[in-house]
Amino acid sequence: MKQSEFLKTVMPFKDKVFRVAKRLLVSTEEAEDATQELYFKLWKNKSKLKDYKSVEAFAMTMTKNYCFDRLKSKQASNLKLVHSNYQEKDTPLQRRVELNDSVSLVHKLINNLPEQQKLIIQLRDIEEYEFDEIAEQLNMQPTAVRVTLSRARKTIREQLTKQHNYGIS
Repeated sequence: MKQSEFLKTVMPFKDKVFRVAKRLLVSTEEAEDATQELYFKLWKNKSKLKDYKSVEAFAMTMTKNYCFDRLKSKQASNLKLVHSNYQEKDTPLQRRVELNDSVSLVHKLINNLPEQQKLIIQLRDIEEYEFDEIAEQLNMQPTAVRVTLSRARKTIREQLTKQHNYGIS
């Protein structure tokens, strides 16, 4: 595989790889390192890429595994999972504060989910992958992905409701 063919194959999903790495590793620098490491590994194994049905799914799986390895390493003891890309304009100040509080609360609730649920929420609700793609990347059945996503959303919904109804009898 020549360089131009390699770039044509792997560059379309570079941003997705970065976003998943950023979601898992938090730090922009760590995510950039993870993305660079992934592309280095893909380049080293470029001759084998044609054997994969979906190079993108393979790359996303590699990204997930690399990030989990980083999070498990002693170096990464200060890394945590967050996501914040919410921004709205032309909203009254009080409403913006309320929305920011709600978004922050959702981030905290997502952080309290088990790792698999966090990742599935990231891939489905933020990256907008299909259930089959997520199942392939995580080596799960599509039904299990749906169930896990449903449980994660239900947990978040219950916690949000509990938080918003606090003190109301």
